[in-house]
Amino acid sequence: MKSVALRCWRVWLTLIFAMTASLALAEEPGVLSLQVKSRTISNFQLGSTESRFGPLEFVGGLDMSSTSARFGSMSAFHFLDAGQRFLGVTDTGSWFAGRILRDAEGRPASVADYRLAPILGEDGLPVDGKRDSDAEGMNISGRTVTVSFERNHRIAEYRLDPENFASLPRILPLPIPREELRTNRGIETIAYAPADGPLRGARVAATEMSLNKAGDIFAAVLEGPRKGIFHVKRRDGFDISDGDFLPGGDLLLLERKYSFITGISIRLRLIPGDMIKPDATVDGRIIFNADLSYQIDNLEGLDVWQAADGSTRISMVSDDNFSVVQRNLYLEFRLAE
Repeated sequence: MKSVALRCWRVWLTLIFAMTASLALAEEPGVLSLQVKSRTISNFQLGSTESRFGPLEFVGGLDMSSTSARFGSMSAFHFLDAGQRFLGVTDTGSWFAGRILRDAEGRPASVADYRLAPILGEDGLPVDGKRDSDAEGMNISGRTVTVSFERNHRIAEYRLDPENFASLPRILPLPIPREELRTNRGIETIAYAPADGPLRGARVAATEMSLNKAGDIFAAVLEGPRKGIFHVKRRDGFDISDGDFLPGGDLLLLERKYSFITGISIRLRLIPGDMIKPDATVDGRIIFNADLSYQIDNLEGLDVWQAADGSTRISMVSDDNFSVVQRNLYLEFRLAE
C-alpha cells in the first residue's frame, strides 16, 4: 500500500512540476541562452565496463541539467554536422540548439551554446497551449526542417534558421486520416530515406501508438513512388518514440515500453527499407535492448549520422517531462556492424 501511495505522490509531483515549467515557458518568449551542466557517462551498463552491446559500441554520454525551469522536455533532435552542432524540438513548443563539446578521444564531454526559442505558428506567434505545441518528431534535409505535432495533429515544414528561429511553417497534408490518429499517440517520427534507396529520399512518418484494427501501428511514406500508408507490427507492448534511416536504406526505430513494475525499457528495431510500401505491414529484428540496469531514461529522440572517421553513429536523447524523477540524457553509440 505504501509503494502505491508513493507512486501516486510522485505522479502528482511530476504534474505540478510540469505545470510550473509550462508557465515559465509562457512567460519568457524569444531566444534564451541557458547554462547546461553536464556529467559524463563513461559506462552504459550499471556496474560494468562492457562497451559492446550487440552491434552497438558505446562511445559516451551526458547527464544534463540546468537551473532554468525551461530546460528539458526534449522530444527530437538532429546534428547539423558531424556530431557537434544540433537542433531539436521540445514537446512544449520550443526549438533547442547548441553544441556537443568532445574530449581528446572524441567522446562527448559537455554542452555549449544551448539556446531555446519558441516554435512559431502560421500567424508568426509562438505556438501556445499543449494542444498546439506538442512537437514530437523532427528531421532535417538541406535547409528544410520537418516537424510533426500530436494532439492537434499536423506536419509542418520550416526553413532551417538555428540562429533566429524566425521561420514560419508550411502545413503539409496529413498522410494518415485524422480520425486514425490518437490524441496523445500521434506522429512521433519523421525520417528522410536515403536518396539512392528504394524510397528515393522520401519522408517517412510513424505514429507512436495509433493502431489499426489488427493492432498494428500506422505509418506513411509522404511522397515519391511508394507514397501511401503502411503499418508497423506492434510487438511486446512497445511503442515507437523515434526513428531514422541508416545509410544503407533500412529504417531504425527507437521503441519504448513503461510499466509500474519494471519501469522503462527501450530497444532498437531494424526495418528493411525495401519492405516499406503502401498497404504493407512491416517488421524487423531487434538489435538492441536496455532497461533500468543501463543508463537510460525516457528516450524519445534518435539521430543516425556519419562521424568524421567514417563510422555510423547512433545518438539518443531523453525527455524528462520536467519531472524531478527523470533525467535529460544524451547517449552515443558507434554502429559496429
